[in-house]
Amino acid sequence: MNPLLLTDGYKLGHKEQYPDGTTLVYSNWTPRKSRIEGIDHVVFFGLQYFVKEYLIKRFNESFFNLPKGEVVSEYKKYVDHYLGVDYDTKHISALHDLGYLPIEIKALPEGTEVPIKVPMFTLVNTKPEFFWLTNYLETLLSSIIWQPCTSATIAKQYQKILSKYAVETDKENLAFITWQGHDFSMRGMSGTESAILSGMGHALSFSGSDTLPVAKAYEMYYNADVTKELVIGSVNATEHSVMCAGSKDDEIGTFRRLLETYPNGILSVVSDTWDLWKVLTEYLPKLKKEILERDGKLVIRPDSGDPVDIICGCDHENPIVAKGVIELLWDEFGGAINAQGYKVLDPKIGAIYGDSITIDRATQICERLKEKGFASTNVVLGIGSFTYQYNTRDTFGFAMKATYVEVNGEGREIFKDPITDDGTKKSAKGLMQLYRLNGEIILKDQCTVEEETQGLFETVFKDGKLIKDESLSVIRNRILA
Repeated sequence: MNPLLLTDGYKLGHKEQYPDGTTLVYSNWTPRKSRIEGIDHVVFFGLQYFVKEYLIKRFNESFFNLPKGEVVSEYKKYVDHYLGVDYDTKHISALHDLGYLPIEIKALPEGTEVPIKVPMFTLVNTKPEFFWLTNYLETLLSSIIWQPCTSATIAKQYQKILSKYAVETDKENLAFITWQGHDFSMRGMSGTESAILSGMGHALSFSGSDTLPVAKAYEMYYNADVTKELVIGSVNATEHSVMCAGSKDDEIGTFRRLLETYPNGILSVVSDTWDLWKVLTEYLPKLKKEILERDGKLVIRPDSGDPVDIICGCDHENPIVAKGVIELLWDEFGGAINAQGYKVLDPKIGAIYGDSITIDRATQICERLKEKGFASTNVVLGIGSFTYQYNTRDTFGFAMKATYVEVNGEGREIFKDPITDDGTKKSAKGLMQLYRLNGEIILKDQCTVEEETQGLFETVFKDGKLIKDESLSVIRNRILA
């Protein structure tokens, strides 16, 4: 599809709506508000994907590299019938004649944690006759960028929580954290691109992921190499169809067959197809010898119920249910008491829970395990679409707004500040500069033209070309610093 069709319909008339003599529109992308308690900084991520996939690849393949008459007539057909007018496409023809997008994007480095109300990047047209293009790109840009930023931010929050409790209960095992948050979200996302972008955001903080296309995407857009570095990884794992196919009457036989099929490495087995508690107290004790002699770890995966209560136990009349998965595994397989005094399961056995995990539930699981004397690292959390799809652009109030224009050679600082709003939608004003003060990123708006060229923003894209091309490893080091 012609990427100029990837826009909100109201953008089509804005070229004529700007004041006569407009030659420049300067805009920014900013998270304006956090709707997740405890998060006041948002991870910037996804711009390089957007630039490579859309501003370069798709604009070249589906616009600039096609015959002008073909793309302009197609554009005019849809717009004419959409608006019911004879639409003037001279500016579209002129853009095609130019042969590239006359836009400059200046941005912070990806992986940076940006304070709320501080812009992540700015856009401005580089040729006066294409002033209309800056905000024309808003819809496409917004639809792509908000989700990787949001998922990367949420993943970072999980990483902070898991790191905190690992330091408190098992600080000798901090390397495990990269595997403790595992992406289970792909099937529940709004589409494959959504799943990939969100999964890439997750993979900035964790290596564990079942969203396989993330590996390919990181090679395509962020200079990764799966043969030379760990991009994402996972383990052999069953699903309910496998367990059902083995029959309820012989579930222990299915476990035994799986242990024989995979004599080495980590094997994750979904264990609540019928009766989780029977698996834990009847089948696993009978398989104990095979499990302990196996060259690897068997991971038990509950998949329903309240995650906190299932993993940690709860006030329940059934003493088995009251203990929860981790304590029951400890009772049967034991383990060690680490230097901090917390119980760590035998390395041959473990648990993962991957249904309806949230930031709050992850915190509760870690806290309740700690209260019971268990290290938080005894469990892996499968983080799915219940975390990553229950979000919108408004989760962090993302918006792209113009703050500066030039009309007939005169610079105008512009802003919005609705009297009916609570302050969320109040924009910055004029040109922008970012700088650090005591380690924090600070916005200075209403800058001079000279000041705007200084500070933390760096040119990433200009006149159809990617200027700054970063790698996954660099971005990961930045976000985990």
